[in-house]
Amino acid sequence: MDLHHLTATRARDLFRRRELSPVELLDAVNTRIDKTEPIVNALTEEMREEAYASAREAERRYAGLGPEPRPLEGIPLVLKEEQPIAGRTIEEGSLLERGRVSDVSHPLVDRVRDAGAVVHARSTTPEFSCAPFTHSRLWGVTRNPWNTEATPGGSSGGSGAALAAGQTILATGSDIGGSIRIPASFCGVVGFKPPFGRVPGLPPFNQDTYCADGPMGRSVADVALLQNVLSGAHPWDQASLREQVRLPLQPEPAEGLRVALCVDLGDYPVDPVVAAHTYRAAEALRAVGVTVDEVSLPWTREQLIETAWAHFGAVMGPFIDEVVGDNADLVMPYTRAFAERAAEAAPYAVGLMGEAELYRPLGQVLEHYHALLCPTVGAQAIPAEPEGVDYLVAVGSESYPWTDVLLTMPFNVVGRVPVLAVPSGVAPNGVPTGMQIVGRTYDDPTVFRLGAALECELDLWTDDSWWPSL
Repeated sequence: MDLHHLTATRARDLFRRRELSPVELLDAVNTRIDKTEPIVNALTEEMREEAYASAREAERRYAGLGPEPRPLEGIPLVLKEEQPIAGRTIEEGSLLERGRVSDVSHPLVDRVRDAGAVVHARSTTPEFSCAPFTHSRLWGVTRNPWNTEATPGGSSGGSGAALAAGQTILATGSDIGGSIRIPASFCGVVGFKPPFGRVPGLPPFNQDTYCADGPMGRSVADVALLQNVLSGAHPWDQASLREQVRLPLQPEPAEGLRVALCVDLGDYPVDPVVAAHTYRAAEALRAVGVTVDEVSLPWTREQLIETAWAHFGAVMGPFIDEVVGDNADLVMPYTRAFAERAAEAAPYAVGLMGEAELYRPLGQVLEHYHALLCPTVGAQAIPAEPEGVDYLVAVGSESYPWTDVLLTMPFNVVGRVPVLAVPSGVAPNGVPTGMQIVGRTYDDPTVFRLGAALECELDLWTDDSWWPSL
């Protein structure tokens, strides 16, 4: 395998056996960046000087010339730009924020650095992270390494594209409507939306039950490794959970678990290819002794979307309005459309009642099953440069607004469930498809048990030939 497509856990093993140096791995990643970044455009900035200093320190530790190696020692990692670093710009893809410098670092930033990660770059987002694709006037269009006419997803699209292209080994993302899971699906990588409060954040969104910062990587074990570093209480965040769940890198076998399969989550449109890949995954789980039963949910897209907009109308919409002010001409059309739609939303209290109503049938299903399996995105792809929220996306022989093809939003509406996103196959257009493993509230380990079982049985993204050549 090419060094730039190593998993983090494999790289760490090679470091420990002194068969690979952290400096050599960083060299390989930077060589790959130089080759692919002009095409993919996944990074907002690089920090090569700092990264090489970190890699040389890691090299000394593995050689026994300093303290013991830390959990992420020597692993190249890209941070989503939305997660601020003190003394560096925090621009969020917007011309309105260009040049703004943060005076604080996100808790996640400190934790990955303290764990020895080689933080070497930051990744692109859509403006204010409010779209499932990644392009902005500030940073341009980020493209999918599997098919450059398609988006890598959003809002953590730069992180997903960088992982798929071999520009990094680990990455961070954040998820308020699918922003980790959509790029994981379209880029053929693994991503985890932790339950609310599992990973500490910064105000105001650390108080937002829809929002979670989380890990992205090339394997289930890689994502577990990074999640173990990110989780746990933080003195700045009263919403952060005191309990720290430690995820094993080699989970117990999934045999004996019970999984509910729901391909359309009620009435979402799902492309036949995406559905077929999801059914194949269900068969893979059955092959390892997991009981999989197909179930139905009484959800409707209209109910889910209206409930979500009531929330965005009270939280994210006013935040964007305050920043934009009288400068609407400087922001992206999708940003204006988001703010306008949020302003028309139902009252926040109506949304809270809707969230409870939506959770009830899911909660009843999860009383009988350990997890729910469903697709991540109903469409095979979304173009790299759609504009407004009404842009139509093909699903089979029909077309739908892109807001209607994202099966991720329900699990932000009920934000206390953990969701692991893993690949399910590759569509005829060359873009990967994905699926979500949704756990019971705060039961993170079980979704990783099931994800590890799927990873082994499907043998897709574990194969050296999986990654795009670009």
